[in-house]
Amino acid sequence: MSRSRAGAPVHRRSRQRLLSRRSPQLRRNPPSSIFRPMPKIYIVFTARQPAPETLSESAARARIESFHHGLLSDALDDGGGGGSGAPERVVYHYTRSLHGFAARLTQREKNKLAAMDDVLSIHEKATYHPRTTRSWDFLGLPRHNDPKRLLFEKDVIIGMVDSGVWPESESFSDSGLPPPPAKWKGVCSSNFTACNNKIIGARAYKDGVTTLSPRDDDGHGTHTASTAAGRAVPGASMGGFAGGTARSAVPGARLAIYKVCWGDDGCSTADILMAFDDAVADGVDVLSASVGSDFPADYADDLMAVGAFHAMRRGVVTSVAAGNDGPRLGAVTNVAPWVHSVAASTTDRRIVSDLVLLGHGKTISGSSINVFPGIGGRSVLIDPGACGQRELKGKNYKGAILLCGGQSLNEESVHATGADGAIQFRHNTDTAFSFAVPAVRVTKSQYEEIMDYYNSTRLALVSIRNSQARFDATAPRVGFFSSRGPNMITPGILKPDISAPGVDILAAWPESMSVSGSAVDDRQLSYNIISGTSMACPHVTGAAAYVKSVHPDWSPAAVMSALITTATPMSASSTPEAELAYGAGQVNPLHAPYPGLIYDAGEDDYLGLLCAQGYNVTQIATMAGGDFVCPEDGRGSVANLNYPSIAVPILNYGVRFAVDVPRTVTNVGPDDSVYHANVTSVPGIAVSVTPHKLAFSSTEKMNFTVRVSGWLAPVEGTLGASASIVWSDGRHQVRSPIYVFPLSATRG
Repeated sequence: MSRSRAGAPVHRRSRQRLLSRRSPQLRRNPPSSIFRPMPKIYIVFTARQPAPETLSESAARARIESFHHGLLSDALDDGGGGGSGAPERVVYHYTRSLHGFAARLTQREKNKLAAMDDVLSIHEKATYHPRTTRSWDFLGLPRHNDPKRLLFEKDVIIGMVDSGVWPESESFSDSGLPPPPAKWKGVCSSNFTACNNKIIGARAYKDGVTTLSPRDDDGHGTHTASTAAGRAVPGASMGGFAGGTARSAVPGARLAIYKVCWGDDGCSTADILMAFDDAVADGVDVLSASVGSDFPADYADDLMAVGAFHAMRRGVVTSVAAGNDGPRLGAVTNVAPWVHSVAASTTDRRIVSDLVLLGHGKTISGSSINVFPGIGGRSVLIDPGACGQRELKGKNYKGAILLCGGQSLNEESVHATGADGAIQFRHNTDTAFSFAVPAVRVTKSQYEEIMDYYNSTRLALVSIRNSQARFDATAPRVGFFSSRGPNMITPGILKPDISAPGVDILAAWPESMSVSGSAVDDRQLSYNIISGTSMACPHVTGAAAYVKSVHPDWSPAAVMSALITTATPMSASSTPEAELAYGAGQVNPLHAPYPGLIYDAGEDDYLGLLCAQGYNVTQIATMAGGDFVCPEDGRGSVANLNYPSIAVPILNYGVRFAVDVPRTVTNVGPDDSVYHANVTSVPGIAVSVTPHKLAFSSTEKMNFTVRVSGWLAPVEGTLGASASIVWSDGRHQVRSPIYVFPLSATRG
C-alpha cells in the first residue's frame, strides 16, 4: 500500500492501472457479458432470529444461515426455490453480535430483498482506508515489562482490525507469557503458523475468500499492533536512528489479528463487519480500528459505527482514528458516541534533517527522515521546475539535488534521474516522512531562501545531512493533518474525543516491506517511523486496555469516561480549533484507571440519542438488532446523553443562548467522597453547576445539571470558546471540557 505523508494510503495508482487495462478491451472486442447486470457485494441486515435455548451453538448458527439462504433464494434471478444458488452468493453470515449477511447481488435482486419484511436495511459494500518508543515515555508510562503489571494485563485481549501482522518482530515475543486466558474462543488461521502466547489469534478477510494469510504485506497493521500491545524491545531504532526501547501501554496483553486491509484495495466494510462479529465472539476486550471512510455518515449507514455498536452491547471497547483530512473543519469521521475517536498529536521529539547551503554556510532545518548511509557530501543544486513523473522523464541529474517547485515529488522519478536527493516545498512541515531518496521538506519561507541562494550564484552547492531528533518544548500540539470537528452528524457530541501521539511514531515494521513504500527503496528495517491518526488510535487502545486490566467489569462508556476526564488539557495557542482538534486533551494512561468519578452509559442511552435525532424504527432496529421503542414523551435531547464532555453548538456569533445539560456521575473512588465543582470559562460565557457539591457513599450515583449561557463574540485566531468543569475531592480531578462554537462558521 502506498502511503500519504500523514500515514494514510493513496489509491490513485491502482485506479489508473484498472482503467488502462479495461478501456482497450472494451474498444476492441466488447464481450457479451458486459451487458448483463454485474453483481456487487451488499450487506443485508435482518431482523433477529431467536433460536431455542436447547440448540447448540453450531445448530443455532446453521438455523440462522438457513434463514439467510431462504431470504436470498426468493430474491435471486438465477436461483429459485429451495435455496438453490443462495449459498454460492453468500460472502459472510453475521450470526453472533450482528444479524445479517453479505452477498453478491444485482440491483434487481437487491431491490427484491429490500422489499421483504425480515430485511431491515441493505448497504452496498464500501471501501475504507487506513489512517496512516518515545511516545509512551512522553505519556509517562514505565519503561520495563513489570511482572506485577503482566499479572493484570495477561487476561486482556486486544483485537486489531487492520492489515495483519509480521509475527517475527521482537515486539510480539511471548517470552514469559502463560497460555491464553480461558475466555479466549478464537482461532489461528490454518495458513498462519506463527501464533504464540502473544499473538493468540489471526484471521484474514477478503470477500469471503478463506485461503488468504493474515500476514502483513503493508506494514500498517504491524506498526499499530506493536504500538497498542508490543513487548518492550531495548535498542529498537530505525536503522540506528531514534534509538530507545520500543514498547506499548500493555506489553502483557494478548493480540488477536483481524486482517481486513489489502494494500491498494483498501478495507471492505463487509470484511470489517465480519471481523467485528468474529472478534466479539472470540472474546476480545478492546478493538482497535485505524481505518475509516472519507466522509462522516449517519450512524445507521456507517457500518463501522454499526459494528462498534454491537461490540459495545457485548462490553467491548472500540477505539478508532479520527482521520487525516485536517485542518479542515468538520472532517472528522468515526464520530459515533460509543467509540473513542482519536486525534493525532506531537511528542517532545521533533525529527529534522539539515540542509546546508555550502556557498553561504547557512543551515536550514527541514522535516524528513533520512537514514541513508553516505549522504552529506557536496551536490549541485538544480531547479527542474517540478519533480513529477512527466517533468523528470528521461532526465539525467546525476550528482545533483533537485529543488522541487510545487508540492509533488515523485521519488521513483527522482531516483531514475540519478539525483543525490531532493528538496520539497510544503505548506506544513510538522510531520517527518521517509522517501526512497535523501530529501528535505521545507516551508515556503525556507524554500524562498533556498531559491534566493540558487539565483545568486552560478554554482549553488548544497548538502543534505542525516536526520536528528531534537527536543520540542511546544508539545503536545495537534498534527496539521489530524481531522478536526465538529461532529457533523451530532454537533452536540464533541469529536474527536481525545488526542494521542500520532506524529513521527517508531514501531515495529515487516522486514519484507520498504520503509518508504517505494518500489525503488530496498532498505529493510525492523522498525519504522510513520505518522497519522492511525498511529494515535492504538495509543488510546493500549490505554483503554490498561484501564480494563485494572477494571475488567467496566463498561465501554466507563472506560471512555476515565480516559476523557483524566486527559491532560492542551493549549489552544497553536490550534485555533481547540477542543474541535484535540477533544479533552492528551491521553494520560497513568491516571486513567483511577478517575474518581465516571460518566456511564449503555445501549438504551445511545438508542435514546438516535430517537432524539429522529432515526426511524428500521434504522434503530439495525443498530439494536431487535425491537426498541422510542420514549412516548417525545424525542428528548442530544444533551441528555451522559457524555463526559460537553459540546454547545449555537447558530451564530452574537446570538444569546442558554443550554441545560443534565449529567450523572458514579463514584468509583473511596467511599464517602465529597466533590466540589470548579468552573473555568471566558468573558461572555457563563457556566453554572447545580448542585455544586456532591457527597457520595460507596458507588452511589448522583445527578447534576450544567447551564451554559451567554453570547459568543468572534475573536481573531479562535473559532469558539473553551470552558470546563472539574469535580475535585482533593485527590481526583474529574475534568469535563466544554466547547461553544457557531455552526455557521463550521459550515462556511
